[in-house]
Amino acid sequence: MQRGIIQALVAAALFGASTPLVKDLLGNVNPLLLAGLLYAGSGAGLALTIVGRKLLSPPGSAPIMPRREEWLWLGGAMLFGGVFGPVGLTYGLLTTSASSASLLLNLEAVFTALLAWLLFDENYGKRVVVGMLAIVGGGVLLAFAPGTVFESPFGWLLIALACLCWALDNNLTRKVSASDPLVIASLKGLVAGAVNLALASLLGLALPQPGAIGAAALVGFLGYGVSLVLFVLALRHLGSARTGAYFSVAPFFGAVLAVLLQGDAVTAQLVGAGLLMAAGVWLHLTERHEHVHAHEPQEHSHAHIHDEHHRHPHPDGWDGREPHTHRHAHARLVHSHPHYPDVDHRHRHD
Repeated sequence: MQRGIIQALVAAALFGASTPLVKDLLGNVNPLLLAGLLYAGSGAGLALTIVGRKLLSPPGSAPIMPRREEWLWLGGAMLFGGVFGPVGLTYGLLTTSASSASLLLNLEAVFTALLAWLLFDENYGKRVVVGMLAIVGGGVLLAFAPGTVFESPFGWLLIALACLCWALDNNLTRKVSASDPLVIASLKGLVAGAVNLALASLLGLALPQPGAIGAAALVGFLGYGVSLVLFVLALRHLGSARTGAYFSVAPFFGAVLAVLLQGDAVTAQLVGAGLLMAAGVWLHLTERHEHVHAHEPQEHSHAHIHDEHHRHPHPDGWDGREPHTHRHAHARLVHSHPHYPDVDHRHRHD
């Protein structure tokens, strides 16, 4: 769990830190075109990382690809998160102010949790619910500006639908989170980048100067690509609702970076938001979920150690290192211990 929390918070920090940088780029680049460059930079940078890893890996090693039945989940995640979501946000911003949009974007964490709990049967308790509400409340406080109004019902509806698309993306990506996160994040970045750049081309938008393209690609690689890799890894350990809640602290990191780099004032609003988010994270950290549960037989691949859930034989040649990754089979197991909705604990709850 601790590893998943760190991964989710670092993912949020990278994404949040990219926000003021993206804001600077928006002065010279159309929003739709910039979204395409950010996602394309993410996908291309991760693809190069995969190539570099392959060159440095022992012969015969290969990334863990989604299984045949998992490609449907990944395709849905790319469609909702990489196509519908960015397009909805872009066109929603045309008739909605930045302050209104910031408030509405907090709906992503709420929708992610509701879908995880109601449709994907992820467990939750009072501490998790209250913690998630505290984190989202901090985001609302951070984004709230006096006199904020929703200028166009159509605009805020599009942004809300974008949040719903990203919530679906989060829950569908959880279904394939045992696969190679670099592959998943690279594919999502390349698809989203290609779609947004194609739309920008159809609208007749011209590419910016090479310097702006390079800056957008770098910000996209770190703030979208590396962040997404860490987000997928966190999904393995924490599930969708908890990962989404931790990730929603991203605006706080962006606000802190704006204070450090751009000289923004430290306001009571920022301090209050930080306290609310810290309280929410603490509630999640102190959660204890334990009951008798059954592990049904399954076969999959992910990084693991030889704990009570992983007692399986190995082919000749294993060097004894842990954690390691290979396809392995689980026999049926019934027991009780504290656990979270990680890749080995995706069972139903009554």
